[in-house]
Amino acid sequence: MKLAFIIDPIHQLDPCHDTSIALIEAAQILGHEVWVTQPNLLSVVESKAWAFLQRVEVVPVQLVEGRWVAANPWYKLSDSSLTSLETMDAVFMRTDPPVNDSYLYATYILDYIDQNKTLLINSPSGIRGANEKMYALQFTKAIPETIVSADKQFIRQFVEAKGATILKPLGNKAGEGILFLQSSDRNFNSIVELSTLQGRVPVMVQTYLPQAKEGDKRIILLNGEPIGALNRLSSATDFRNNMATGGTVAQTGITPREYEICTQLAERLRQDGLIFVGIDVIGGYLTEVNVTSPTGIREIDRLDGTRLGHQVIQWIEQTLKIKK
Repeated sequence: MKLAFIIDPIHQLDPCHDTSIALIEAAQILGHEVWVTQPNLLSVVESKAWAFLQRVEVVPVQLVEGRWVAANPWYKLSDSSLTSLETMDAVFMRTDPPVNDSYLYATYILDYIDQNKTLLINSPSGIRGANEKMYALQFTKAIPETIVSADKQFIRQFVEAKGATILKPLGNKAGEGILFLQSSDRNFNSIVELSTLQGRVPVMVQTYLPQAKEGDKRIILLNGEPIGALNRLSSATDFRNNMATGGTVAQTGITPREYEICTQLAERLRQDGLIFVGIDVIGGYLTEVNVTSPTGIREIDRLDGTRLGHQVIQWIEQTLKIKK
C-alpha cells in the first residue's frame, strides 16, 4: 500500500510520543510506502486533490528500561514531488488543532479525493462536523450534565445549581483554557468574560466529576471498536489530567460501562467516517470525542506490550482488500 500522512512539520514531532509516528512506523514495518505532507502543501488541480509529498523512512523506536528511545536522526525524507492524492491507498489527516481556517480549508481540499479510490482517515466532512467538545453532546446517556453558552447569567445559574463545574473553550486542545469554576469564586465574572470573549463566543460548562482525581481515561477506537486505553493522572500542581499539562499515565482496562459508551458511539462514528478516534471518559461519563489527531498509542503500547499501530494498519489492509 501507499499511505500519505498530513501532519505538522515532522521535525516538530516526538517519535517517542506521537501517534502519527507510531502509525508511520507500523506501516513501514509491515512493508508499505509512507509519504508525508502538510496542510499548506495541498492543492486542487482540475478538481482533484494534490499535495507536495515526501517519502519518509523512520528508524523504529526501542523500548529501553520501560521507556521509548529514538535514534538520532530518527527519520529521512526524500525530495518533494507534486502527486495526486488519489494515487494513495489511504490518506491520514492528522495535524493538531486548533481547527482554524487553514485546517478547515485543508479538509475542503480533501473533499476532492474520490473516496471510492482512497480511504480517508478521518473523513474531512466528519472532522468538520465533529467539534471535539460539542460532538459528545448527542450521546445524552453517556455525558455528564452540560451546557454550552456565552451568556454569563445563564452560566452562573448552572454553576450555582451544580456547585462545582469545569469550563472548557470549544476550540482548544490538550487541556488549554480549561478552568475549575465555582459561583463563589471572586473572579467568576472575569473568568466567564475572558473565556467567552465578553459574551461573543460560547463555552462548554460541565458538572465537575470528583472521579477526575482518579484519572481521565483515554480510549482508542478503531472503526467504532475500542482497541486500547490508558489512564491520565494530574500532576500535584494542576487539576487537569492531560499529558500536555504535566500529567502522568498509568495502565488501565476498559470497564463494562465504558464498553457501553463505545457501543453508543460506534454506529454514529462509522456513519461520519470517523475511523480513528480517541474518547475521554471520567468516572463512567464521556467528556470528549477526539477526531483530529488523537494520541495515546505509544503510551498504551509501552504499558500493555501491544502494537496498536500495527492493528490500525492491518485493519486498513483488510478494509481495502474488501473494497477491491
